[in-house]
Amino acid sequence: MDKSLHFNTQLVHAGDNPDSQYGALSTPLYQTSTFAFDNCDQGGRRFAGEEEGYIYTRLANPTVTQLEERMAVLENMEAAAATSTGMAAVSGVLLAMLSCGDHLIASNAVYGCTFALLNEQFPRYGIEVTFVDMANHEEVQAAKKDNTKAIFLETPVNPNLAVYDLAFIGQFAKGFNLLSVVDNTFLTPYLQRPGDFGIDVVIHSATKYLNGHGDVVAGVICGSNEHIAQIKHTTLKDIGGTMSPFDAWLIIRGLKTLAVRMERHCENGEQVAQWLESHPSVKKVYYPGLASHSGHRFIGNQMKGAGGVIAFELEGDLTHAKAFADSLALFKVAVSLGDAESLIQHPASMTHSSYSPEARAQAGISDTLLRISVGLEHAEDLINDLDQAMVQTHN
Repeated sequence: MDKSLHFNTQLVHAGDNPDSQYGALSTPLYQTSTFAFDNCDQGGRRFAGEEEGYIYTRLANPTVTQLEERMAVLENMEAAAATSTGMAAVSGVLLAMLSCGDHLIASNAVYGCTFALLNEQFPRYGIEVTFVDMANHEEVQAAKKDNTKAIFLETPVNPNLAVYDLAFIGQFAKGFNLLSVVDNTFLTPYLQRPGDFGIDVVIHSATKYLNGHGDVVAGVICGSNEHIAQIKHTTLKDIGGTMSPFDAWLIIRGLKTLAVRMERHCENGEQVAQWLESHPSVKKVYYPGLASHSGHRFIGNQMKGAGGVIAFELEGDLTHAKAFADSLALFKVAVSLGDAESLIQHPASMTHSSYSPEARAQAGISDTLLRISVGLEHAEDLINDLDQAMVQTHN
């Protein structure tokens, strides 16, 4: 793929592998579990790595390969690996790169299942994790130990939308030969490319914006040829969290409209965030697109835009927060994000319920914090829906 092509063109054409047999314009769906060899010798050569070719879809599949090649181009990385879920991407990277006795530095606010993996599962395997405020560079530096091997973070953070300095993280990691891993789900490569700031591995829950239609559960890992080969040949191959061809086909289709969708998500998100910030029943709004947000300074350099996820705290208590969410009509009470439909969820009792009350407090996840994924509807309709819910629950 010609790297001089515009990103929007790469969304449509990167990784194209034309169907030589029939000339199909759309990516063919190779819905097969296994591939036949011409003979036993050919099968042996492929297993030995002496001949290129497909063996079994858990190892590789032509439809999945096209998605991987497209994502590598979009993230400006050498290679990519497609996984069955976003959590398969998180665990696939970290379990491939860390061993018993190693130490990981992680941001103190991450997706709830990522937190559970790091806080509950990793200690069982002798992997130590220190959670820090990634915005505090001195705290990050102080967390480094002799056995530290990697640093993991999300930016913006799920759910409180904190934004971290990728240039600092990349420089810090390289200075100590640490593997740096960034979850880029909230912004996608359309709005942010962590690899451009020295980050080694970029992961996505492809369930979200990459697919964009709420009908896939999947993940993607992007990195160097060396890192992706290690991940594919260890955790993905042996634990088996690889993507199905049909899911890859759906994500390829979704990527073609990513730029158009992200522009609308950003436009709607900014209008909704501004309305929320002006409402007297809203205590605080967390959205990097607002000038009041500490991460706003990164827009225009690290980030092209703020995305479509907003968190906000309401005046009142837990009862008020839940009643407000339940009173919405267009916003559906559901976890996930990045769909055409607008969604709302209560992190403390849903996506981040694996956090202890103390850990939630440290991560800035209060009982009245709500997270919305602003969809593709008309912004005025979404604001009207929020307004009627405010009237019902805060008057």
